[in-house]
Amino acid sequence: MAGAGLIGAFFSCAFGADSIPTAPPSAPPSALRARVVTVQDRQATEAFRPIPTRIDAMVERGLKGITGKPTSREAWLSLLSTQDIVGIKVYSAPGQNSGTRPPVAATLAKSLIAAGLAPRQIIVWDKSEADLREAGFFELADELGIRVAGSAAAGYDPLEFYDTPLLGNLTWGDLEFGKTGEGIGRKSFVSKLVTRELTKIINLTPLLNHNLAGVSGNLYGLAVGSVDNTFRFENDPTRLAKCVPEIYAMASVGDKVVLSITDGLICQYEGGQRGLLHYSTVLNQIRFSRDPVALDMLSVKELDRQRRTTRSPYLKPNFELYVNAALLELGVSDVTKIQVETLK
Repeated sequence: MAGAGLIGAFFSCAFGADSIPTAPPSAPPSALRARVVTVQDRQATEAFRPIPTRIDAMVERGLKGITGKPTSREAWLSLLSTQDIVGIKVYSAPGQNSGTRPPVAATLAKSLIAAGLAPRQIIVWDKSEADLREAGFFELADELGIRVAGSAAAGYDPLEFYDTPLLGNLTWGDLEFGKTGEGIGRKSFVSKLVTRELTKIINLTPLLNHNLAGVSGNLYGLAVGSVDNTFRFENDPTRLAKCVPEIYAMASVGDKVVLSITDGLICQYEGGQRGLLHYSTVLNQIRFSRDPVALDMLSVKELDRQRRTTRSPYLKPNFELYVNAALLELGVSDVTKIQVETLK
């Protein structure tokens, strides 16, 4: 179904369509708390490269920690079934050193296979096949027998879309590219990969800054990776703050996410989609949560801390995006209500 423009509707009712406030509203008071399990291993990387055996142990510990189950298999089966088609959503544009690291995705895939899923039921995906190939995910698929897919190449579903009055220039590959008429360009259609094939999604994102979204995290990565016609809001922080949470809130997108994971082995606090390891700090962490907002807020705070520590140029975090996500009940944006458990 079409997205309803929930945040826009909220602001229009409260302030009038032409008087949306520039400052973000406060998140509604809530007794809800978010839980994040952080697994840390000082030997998880060597010269910025993940050590697969250490990653295997970290993922197993995290899965059991976040679900409370005694084994990885029981942990997975509390989140999904062996009949599901599971998409591991990665962020591949910055490459294998600064984006989602293939060894972490490989560990998740091997753990799912050990839990009883057939390899062909596991799809590592992102928006661009070219980015996935450049980052090494196709090699990973050949090794494990799983699949790799680009959501753009899968085409877009004409029945599932996010509708907002924001207009932009449609590009080749967008569903409505080349079409004319009333309303053309105000919809972002969801990839058929997401709507028609995947039944569950594991969101695996790097701890990587994004100049407008704050972090290339769970909310931004899934929302922008799932739909077309994104240029109309990708280059504007205010538009991002509205559109990203609303796209994630669609039943055909965010409702399929069963687990969010932040690959925090390396924290890159400058550079965005470019891999810049000289602007990076080794954290050797992997973070697990059922709450994507809480994970992203912790990432935004960590990135800000690293910039202050290294005396890098100040970058104002886009907190409005995460407050809006909390308004849509996607998770907890108040860091005082995030319970972090660190396992070593």
